Amino acid sequence: MQSREKEGTPIAAGQAETERYQPGSDADFERLYRTTYRRILGTLVTLVRDVATAEDCAQETYERAYKGWAKWRPDAPVEAWLHRIAINVAISDRRYQRLREAGEVIRRLGRPASGPDPAVVAERSVVVQAMKKLPPKQAAALVLRHYHGYTNREIAAALGVPEQTVASRLAAARKHLQAVLGK
Repeated sequence: MQSREKEGTPIAAGQAETERYQPGSDADFERLYRTTYRRILGTLVTLVRDVATAEDCAQETYERAYKGWAKWRPDAPVEAWLHRIAINVAISDRRYQRLREAGEVIRRLGRPASGPDPAVVAERSVVVQAMKKLPPKQAAALVLRHYHGYTNREIAAALGVPEQTVASRLAAARKHLQAVLGK
């Protein structure tokens, strides 16, 4: 193997891990780039399934690695560190591509037509129309009970009437609504 290294032949994957690199050294980073680029690119092609995108991701990988090169700790294999960066770049790229695809679909479909105003729909509701026919005291008790979820005791306190009065107003309101709505 030593004769191959002297001849300038590329170093195998297992040998790259045993090489010593000095964090922050530009010469060592350049050597790292030369010895690992093809393997990193191969990993990225496998992940993103497109050579041009993989090349872009490889460039991004080495840019990120260079920015963090001074902080890399030599106790971990340098190529494993690069692969972790490359995989994160590939994942980010896929996420970005999906967002772009969704954005393109939305642009093609255009802005959805605005629906009717919920207040207008509620006003036209059969239930609301039936409630408008209730006496105001019965309607108030019904709204406080079923819309706001208050108990009979809380409604009685809010309206200033006995709890039994609230119960009779609710019963009368329900009976009236059942008759109007045909249930």
